[in-house]
Amino acid sequence: MARDEHHNQPDRVFSLFEANQLIPQLQSHLSHIQQGKTVLLQTRDEVRKASAQADRGGGTPVGAHYVRSLQTISENLHAIHELGVVVKDVDQGLCDFPYLRDGRIVYLCWRLGEKEINWWHEVTTGYKDRCPLDGPA
Repeated sequence: MARDEHHNQPDRVFSLFEANQLIPQLQSHLSHIQQGKTVLLQTRDEVRKASAQADRGGGTPVGAHYVRSLQTISENLHAIHELGVVVKDVDQGLCDFPYLRDGRIVYLCWRLGEKEINWWHEVTTGYKDRCPLDGPA
C-alpha cells in the first residue's frame, strides 16, 4: 500500500516502463470513478430530501443506485491506491507515480487521455509545474 504523499519514502517506486504498463488499468478505474461521481451528482438532491426525512422513514428510489456508486468509487480508488499510484484529481484523471530521478524521489505525472507518461514534477509541486521527461531536471 502506498503511504501518504508527504512521507519521504513511498512504499513503491516505479520505473517509467512499469508506470506506463498501468495506464490501461488506471483508465478503467478512473472511468468507473467518474461514472460513479456523475451518478452522485445526478441523485444528490433526491438523496438530500430523503435524508431530511429520515426520522419519518425517509427513503428514495435512487438510494440503492447512490450507495452502489459510492461503493464503486471507493473500490476503484482503493484499487489505484493499492497499485502505489497517487490520485491527485479525479475529475481530470491526474495520477502521480513515485519515481527516482537524479537520486531523488519525484512524481511521474499522467493525465487521463494521455497515451503514455511524458511528464514529471517535484513531490512538492503539481500538474501546473510538470516538466517533460526528456527535459532538464
